[in-house]
Order: sequence, then C-alpha cells, then structure tokens
Amino acid sequence: MKIDVLTLFPLMFDGFVNTSIIGRAVKDNKVTINIHNIRDFSKEPNNRVDDYGFGGGHGMVLMPAPIFDAVEHFRTPDSLVIMMTPQGKTYTQEQAYNLTKYNHIIIICGHYEGFDERIRSIVDLEISIGDYVLTGGEIPSMVVMDSVIRLIDGVIIEESHLNESFNNNLLDHPVYTKPQNFRGMEVPEVLLSGHHENIRKWREEEALKKTLERRPDLLEKR
Repeated sequence: MKIDVLTLFPLMFDGFVNTSIIGRAVKDNKVTINIHNIRDFSKEPNNRVDDYGFGGGHGMVLMPAPIFDAVEHFRTPDSLVIMMTPQGKTYTQEQAYNLTKYNHIIIICGHYEGFDERIRSIVDLEISIGDYVLTGGEIPSMVVMDSVIRLIDGVIIEESHLNESFNNNLLDHPVYTKPQNFRGMEVPEVLLSGHHENIRKWREEEALKKTLERRPDLLEKR
C-alpha cells in the first residue's frame, strides 16, 4: 500500500512514520508513506495557502488551488482521496478493513477554519474520528493510517486483530498476565485451566457482558 499525506505541518509525522509497528511496516516495505507540504504546490507569494473567507467570519480558509494541484499531481486511476474533517462519516473498524483494499490512498489534512467547499469535489471519502474538533487533520490522519496499516498482511500476527474490540461489534474480552494474584485480585481460574473450549466460551461471554455494560449500542448491530 502507498499513502500520500497532504499537510501544512510535515514535521508532525516524523515520529509516527519511524516508530513502533508503523516504522517496522515501512522498513519491511509493507507500506510506503510519503508526507507532502501543501505549501509546495502554492503559486501565491510566500507559498500562501489560505485566505479570509467570503462573507466574513473568523479564521482562515484553505484555498482550493494548492490542494487541487497536489491531488492531481499524485492521483492515479486506483487512488482513493480522503479528507479528514469533523463533517465526515464517523470512522469505524469496518472502514479500516475496507481501506486495506486500496493500493493507493491520498489523505488531505485540513487546518485553520477549514477547506474551501469546492475542494470536496475532488474527494472520494470524508472521515471524522469523532464528534469533537482538533486544530488540524494531522492527528486524525495518523489514527486512520495506524488502524489500516496494522491490518495489512504481515504487519502483525493476524490472530492479534481478529479478536480485538469492534470485530463482530463486540468489545474485547478481559486479558491478564503475571502475577496470578496482584493485591488480592486473582486471575480467573478458567484462564489457568488449559481447557481451550472453556476459555473460548468464557472470553465470548465476557466480551458480550462488557459490551452490554459499556457499549450496548454495538449489540444493536449484531
């Protein structure tokens, strides 16, 4: 998979691209991540990319020309162009799986007051990571990339994500490690039994119980 990110703040991605699972995926050629400065596509004095919005109001609006030029420069027939925006569809694990089907993704990170509305005409998908507003689309874009890259074959062990939260619209079951007794809190005996079928049933029941207590809305989708 190849991912091109359009941003006004490329340095924000240095740690993300080079650290932990994402860094290993890049090193192992499972994914290619290119970070591009939108200002490089500006034809305005001082590489300006924003201006005051028509009709008044506070904040600066990203102009269409630099983003159009950037997208048209990188876009290919098999590209998916994503805009990170609080007005987009709320992101889910199902969407993360769907995005793994694409060979090339272009992510546009907004900033300031937002995008000129005409930029939406070159966008295939608008994504929001939740009902709140951040200073820009950089952190949300990292959330999307992280969730997708870890699902690419060979990045992590497949079993690690098949039973995670939100698969099958359930939260994950409780997990434990050593010591067996910590400050009077014991590991459930079934996990020490070695009986795989009983462990499987316990985990399924606990996942259902946790989902019912914390996210009953997910059960409505089952």
